[in-house]
Amino acid sequence: MQEQQITVLLNKLSQVSDEIAKVIVGQQAIIDELLISILAGGHCLLEGVPGLAKTLMVSSLAKTLALDFNRVQFTPDLMPSDIVGTEILETDHESGERFFKFQKGPVFTNILLADEINRTPPKTQAALLEAMQERRISYAGTTYDLPKPFFVLATQNPVEQAGTYPLPEAQLDRFLMFVRVGYPTEQEEIEILKRTTGNNHSELNAILTAEDIIALQDLVRSVTVSDELLTYAASLARATRPDNHANTDSNAAKTTSNDKAKAGCQSVIEHVRWGAGPRAGQALILCAKARALMSGRYAISLADIQFVAPAVLRHRILVNFQAEALNISPDNVIEDLLEFVPVPTSPLQ
Repeated sequence: MQEQQITVLLNKLSQVSDEIAKVIVGQQAIIDELLISILAGGHCLLEGVPGLAKTLMVSSLAKTLALDFNRVQFTPDLMPSDIVGTEILETDHESGERFFKFQKGPVFTNILLADEINRTPPKTQAALLEAMQERRISYAGTTYDLPKPFFVLATQNPVEQAGTYPLPEAQLDRFLMFVRVGYPTEQEEIEILKRTTGNNHSELNAILTAEDIIALQDLVRSVTVSDELLTYAASLARATRPDNHANTDSNAAKTTSNDKAKAGCQSVIEHVRWGAGPRAGQALILCAKARALMSGRYAISLADIQFVAPAVLRHRILVNFQAEALNISPDNVIEDLLEFVPVPTSPLQ
């Protein structure tokens, strides 16, 4: 790709957030994380209480990216065929012969919003997650490729637990990022009231096409990363595993006298049942590359990895009962780990 083409793509990319801001007030970090997930070629899970514009954010993103968009409201009676599609019986009007034809489901799109994914049974969740991983559908012995690019942006409500089917840890790991949507600030909430109770309606313009997104995804893979930062990402992922701390805790204590660093190690030993697998390290690097590219840089920095770490790791760390009793969340563990893991001393950080 020529340098002029890259410059044009990056200029378009920088306009996407501004375009979404016509409709979404605040939530800039959330929008950045959604874009990072898309540029890195992964899927994203959003969690937040009702009324925080999760659905509007995803649909607005689809409009600015000029991509096909489908929404599925997940319910307890939703079947796998309601998502992937099913065969229907048709008749050839010339010959009168009857035959089965595959009717594609809503998963055949560029951006699929899986609204309240934890309200549908595991077999339906599994059908969607298989499509997410394989990016193709197999039905009646025939394989159908999904459109490119393909992203699943799923939402779930953390408040209501009755009648829900929480995603198992192995399926959560299929999501590149797990983004928590918080409440707006006071000024943002005033602006929301001003925009949504009047007659002004903002029209969103399409900024990037499907071809642009695919080109940007290839460009993300070309962003460079130093060996020191690769080591740091691997160390951060490995530090989430209690078994690693059991053998290296004393050595870690010798390398630093920082009390918070020691507490971070102790936090994992006492409060984590299972840590993140190698996929977490891959996600850290890819997401950091995407953030660097969004900032107009062709090499990642330490700040890029630390920015994406909470969204990449929080659904890959399983805390134990003691942590739950003490109201210690994976985010608390990640905060300690970011202080525990030694940072590179290279100027590339």
